[in-house]
Amino acid sequence: MNLDFSSMPQYTQLFTNGVIMTIELTLISVAIGAVLGLIVALMKMSSVKVISFIGSAYVEIIRGTPLLVQILIIYNGLPQFGIKFPGFIVGIIALSMNSAGYVAEIIRSGIQAVDPGQMEASRSLGMSHSMAMRYVIIPQAIKNILPALGNEFVVMLKESSIVSVIGFADLTRQAEIVSSVTYRAFEPLIIIAAIYFIMTLVFSRLLSKFERRLRSGDTR
Repeated sequence: MNLDFSSMPQYTQLFTNGVIMTIELTLISVAIGAVLGLIVALMKMSSVKVISFIGSAYVEIIRGTPLLVQILIIYNGLPQFGIKFPGFIVGIIALSMNSAGYVAEIIRSGIQAVDPGQMEASRSLGMSHSMAMRYVIIPQAIKNILPALGNEFVVMLKESSIVSVIGFADLTRQAEIVSSVTYRAFEPLIIIAAIYFIMTLVFSRLLSKFERRLRSGDTR
């Protein structure tokens, strides 16, 4: 089979739209996932057994089931109960919930890595446990785990391609459209593979640079 990319330039706008939608979906999902992940992490660390159990169960369920299944449950399963969302919202819900399961463990590890003396010092100054967590422990933990959260963004950027199965017009879906129009399956896939590679490479380099700046700031 001969490769023929001659017809691909006319679909540049489709690929561009796919890139924009993919980045937008990833940014929103990771942002929501980070907030939800923080809540789940605090639930797991709660001294109340019921709350801790719910947090732990959430993480285990999310990490123990395929992302594709989670997407299909929301997209195909919920309509049976009269609950239906457009593809973009389904993508955000599924990716956010999935990301939260992993971010929760990142945040929990970050909190546990903070020197226990910080909590003791905060309590000795009259802070409640919740105040100490909010103003002392969590800010330090977040700073320590920012590189890991950045890596989660890169992972989610690639994982987001799976939302194409529900017809969401991300980069992968646009390649499928181009393929159906041109009857060329391989060329569009080669193009989006290169685009995904470039995006992940760029974001990874930016994150590495950001991490180095954080470290240099700590050594001053």
